Amino acid sequence: MDFIESMEWRYAVKVFNADKKLTEEQISYLISAANLTATSYGLQPNKIVRVKNTETRAKLVEHSYGQKQVSEASDLLVICSEKKYTENKVDDYADRIVETRSVSKDSLSGMVNMIKGFVGRMDVSETKNWTVNQAYIVLGNLLAACAVEGIDSCPIAGFIPSKYDEILDLEKEGLTSVLVLPIGYRDESDKYSEFGKIRMKNEEFIIER
Repeated sequence: MDFIESMEWRYAVKVFNADKKLTEEQISYLISAANLTATSYGLQPNKIVRVKNTETRAKLVEHSYGQKQVSEASDLLVICSEKKYTENKVDDYADRIVETRSVSKDSLSGMVNMIKGFVGRMDVSETKNWTVNQAYIVLGNLLAACAVEGIDSCPIAGFIPSKYDEILDLEKEGLTSVLVLPIGYRDESDKYSEFGKIRMKNEEFIIER
């Protein structure tokens, strides 16, 4: 399938085949795709928690308004955002640039100071909005990567983040859960797999000036 065909094929799976599992190679591919997502200044104020423990996943269903995809899919990814984004994290980003591009730290001082000014001006609410917006970009990349690889997914925003944070012990990581993504393979019993995709026509979707 080409990209458009892949996007036509994908849908938010309602029933996963619990017996059909993804390989570690497939999971690694998806994590790489997520890690390569474009983010504001390249700062990546998000991380992904892969929930492998089946008992933990079963507990999370209750806090996902009963959406069984959380426990039945092959794997479960939780996209999280940093609760605080400090100047130290900007320094860490600069260090990665130095290591990857073999440049001096001094040569990055102007950029680093500019980004620190951006980070420092945000209050708690603005930081949350910023990091959550970046999480949605990560989700978009993951959905596309899944579709291209013939992997099914179901993006979930309907869950109780505070309960997820508690069960996954995210406080110690300085993270909060933003989005949930069960991934795996659709079950034959899922009637939604046969439904046509409802979208505006392209000429309705695009506005030209």
